[in-house]
Amino acid sequence: MRTVLITGANKGIGLETARQLAALGNFVYIGSRNIVNGQKAADELKAAGLASVAAIALDVTDPESVRKAKTVLERQSGALDVLINNAGIAGEQQQQLAAGTMKTVRDLFETNFFGALQTIQIMLPLLQQSPAPSIINVSSEVGSLAMNMAADRKPNWANYSAYAASKTALNALTVMLANELRQHNMVVNSVTPGYTATDLNHHHGFKTVQEGAKPIVELAMSADRTLTGKFLQHGGEVPW
Repeated sequence: MRTVLITGANKGIGLETARQLAALGNFVYIGSRNIVNGQKAADELKAAGLASVAAIALDVTDPESVRKAKTVLERQSGALDVLINNAGIAGEQQQQLAAGTMKTVRDLFETNFFGALQTIQIMLPLLQQSPAPSIINVSSEVGSLAMNMAADRKPNWANYSAYAASKTALNALTVMLANELRQHNMVVNSVTPGYTATDLNHHHGFKTVQEGAKPIVELAMSADRTLTGKFLQHGGEVPW
C-alpha cells in the first residue's frame, strides 16, 4: 500500500482525489489547514467505506505546521510515496499585474508557489525513503505561457493575471525540480484538472470534481518513471 499526502484536501478537487486514490488501495493523508475540517472530510470517506484515510493538520504557508505534519508521517508511515501539492488560492480581484495590489500578488505566490516549494523541501527526506517517489504539482492552464499568447486566448483570463503568474512559477518549479531530482529516481510533474466547479471559482467551472480529479489520479497511479518534467492534462500534455 502506497502512502499519499494531498495538501488542501478537505474539500473540492483535493477531497475527490483523496476519495479516488483511497478507493484504488492507497493510504491517503488529507492535509488541511483546519484539522476539524480535515477530520470531517476523513470521516466522510470512512463512512463511505474507505478506511485507508487520515486527516493531518498542514498549512503550507507555515513551515512549523509542515514540519509537524512531516513528523506525524515519519512516525506513522516512515516514507511518503506521492506528494500532491493541491493547496491553492484564487486571490482577490483585481489581478491585472499593471494595476493590482502587491499584497494580492504576494498572497498568491505565498500559497501557490512558496507553499508548494516549502512543502516539497520539508517532505523530501520522506519521499527519498520511497522506492518510487512522485511529486505532483496541481497547476492550471492559465499558467501556460503558450496558451496566454495564443490568438484564441480566453478574454476573461486577464482577470486572473496574478493567479496565472503564480501557476507559471509553479510550472517552472516542476521543470527545475524534475532535473534536480532525477538522480534520486524521483518524478516531478505539473497537472491541470481543467476548469472545475469548486469554491476556488465560486463553482463556475464546467467540469465536475470527479472529472477534475481524474488526471491527478492517473498521474499518481502511473508507473512510468520516464514521465517527469511534464505539464499534463487528461488526454495528453499542455504547452508550457
